[in-house]
Amino acid sequence: MIKVILPLALALLLWLVWRQWAARRRVAFIDRYPFAETLDRRLAARRPELTAAQRGEVFAGLRDYFHLCRSAGRRLVAMPSQAVDDAWHEFILFTRQYDRFCRHAFGRFLHHTPAEAMASPTAASDGIRRAWRLACARERIDPKKPDRLPRLFALDAALLIAGGFVYQLDCLAAGATGTGYCASHIGCSSGCAGDSGSADGDGGGDGGGGGCGGD
Repeated sequence: MIKVILPLALALLLWLVWRQWAARRRVAFIDRYPFAETLDRRLAARRPELTAAQRGEVFAGLRDYFHLCRSAGRRLVAMPSQAVDDAWHEFILFTRQYDRFCRHAFGRFLHHTPAEAMASPTAASDGIRRAWRLACARERIDPKKPDRLPRLFALDAALLIAGGFVYQLDCLAAGATGTGYCASHIGCSSGCAGDSGSADGDGGGDGGGGGCGGD
């Protein structure tokens, strides 16, 4: 029995070590990838109102988003930023570079799924909540009692993106404008009390466009 158990335990240990090594390697690859070298000119044409520094912020957001997708595995992560979504669309058009990036960053091709093509009516809602939890964890923010917005959720408002997704930190707080989506509601579970309405009257507070994963 021992002769059987020991090789299995060793194989399991080696698999765990390899998995951790692969995860660290993928994180480092995403961290180092030069998005601006490939995408800066295309994003400047698509969003001419953005300065070079602002486009750098968008690429930092794109890096954040790919880290969230890596952490989520095959679970869907909705896109909280229209500006970052624009950059992602431009990246996909470089098919060979994007395919190579996906293989190194995720070990598979990362599909972009439009909101209207998601598998169920709740997929987008689940995906934006997952994006919120992962983004908060990445930036060490309490998702249920945030003191600031993660970059992906703050970017469109900060850059005044036309048609962007705008999130209020707490829609019930004094001074809230009553416009945009409610980050405080996204961070709540289904048991949270109160109604954080959004600008379009949707109490769910679920912003975001398409998403990664879910395939």
